[in-house]
Amino acid sequence: MTPFTVLHVCMGNICRSPMAERLLARAVRDRAGDSTEELLRSLSAGTGGWHEGEPMNPPAARLVRARRGSDDGFVARKLRGDFIDEADLILTATADQYDYVVALRPDAAGRTFVLGEFGRLLGAVDRAALPPADAKPEAVHARGAAIVKAVARLRGDDQPQGADDLDDPWGRGDQTFQRVGDEIEDTTVPFAALLLP
Repeated sequence: MTPFTVLHVCMGNICRSPMAERLLARAVRDRAGDSTEELLRSLSAGTGGWHEGEPMNPPAARLVRARRGSDDGFVARKLRGDFIDEADLILTATADQYDYVVALRPDAAGRTFVLGEFGRLLGAVDRAALPPADAKPEAVHARGAAIVKAVARLRGDDQPQGADDLDDPWGRGDQTFQRVGDEIEDTTVPFAALLLP
């Protein structure tokens, strides 16, 4: 079975989305240990291709390493429709990027969220209504899919709030990267805890 797949999207795929990709992978690894990769794939892409093939932006890579994540092997890539098709959950840095994803693949709207929006709604998910948790690929996939459906129901027809967007830290100081890293972990850590309690 294919692992539960999360696609993180930002503009250039060198700051926000790679940070989210690697911090979610670390949050899951904290809970699942070495079996992380068979349980969850955390990937990312950018709406623009101007950084394609580049490594993570140095301050983003420093932040990921400081938070016990890995920047090894990261290469920026441009978002394509098949990346969206393969994802069970798509988390965008901003509402504009949500619109970009849904314009490419309208059928992905129910599994696409602004990262802060997903994190904000996650706390209201009824844990008792989710499939049982187990560190096995089928169980993680079923529970992950149920979490995505529950968050989509909680969102209803509401639009993301302005505060749900992640600031673009590119070209700004480490303090901005730290704040954005905190905001990313405000979603990725609770999501990993709900997926693998």
